[in-house]
Amino acid sequence: MGLDMGRKDGKKKQEIFNSALRGKQIPVLTLDSKWYRLLDEVGKGAVKNLEEQLNQLLKRQGKLNTEVKDIKKLKKKLMGEIVTMADEADQNGNRKKEKQIAEHKRLVEDCNNKLERYQDELMEIPHEIDRLNIQLMLITMELCYDIMQENTDEIQEIGEWVTSVRIELKKRLIRKQEMEQRNHDIYSYMHDIFGADVIDIFDMRYNPDKQHPKVKEETSPAQGEPGAQGEKDT
Repeated sequence: MGLDMGRKDGKKKQEIFNSALRGKQIPVLTLDSKWYRLLDEVGKGAVKNLEEQLNQLLKRQGKLNTEVKDIKKLKKKLMGEIVTMADEADQNGNRKKEKQIAEHKRLVEDCNNKLERYQDELMEIPHEIDRLNIQLMLITMELCYDIMQENTDEIQEIGEWVTSVRIELKKRLIRKQEMEQRNHDIYSYMHDIFGADVIDIFDMRYNPDKQHPKVKEETSPAQGEPGAQGEKDT
């Protein structure tokens, strides 16, 4: 599918964008530093709410994973202690140990309940992250589309201006050279008559010899120099 869609209306753009996203694995945008560089300040404001929701969900996912890991570790510790205390209770008939075992079993059950809740939530979070990420990508595509269209218009406008300026610059440079040459010709003639005083006589603000160095005149080779005889014979 080509990128040149022209100036499509909002509904048409959304259809094209949705179609383009089908089957694509979109990275989590708020974890991608390149994504943050795509948008200007207006764009960042437009996606701020979705960005915060997505980041909160990612934080929740990370916290739950840590909690699950810690709970499993605690459960394993409690189960080990229950086995040890059960052995001691069987040997000594210690009622205190039986109460401790009961409390440990209650804590294990509490761990199981938390694990079940957290794991259920962890099953749902990836779907919600994907949903929010797709929404964020669609808004990003819309914003980037508008930015590119505006930039393209300005690029064309600037390109036309640059071309115009180049043409005008070339004309002015040619005109400048012509006037410098004309001033130099006049100066050279007058200098031959009046000498260096010509600068004061004509109230000259610069010396044409310095501003526009005199071009060495081409002369025929002097008699006796290589080529002289040949030109004379011609």
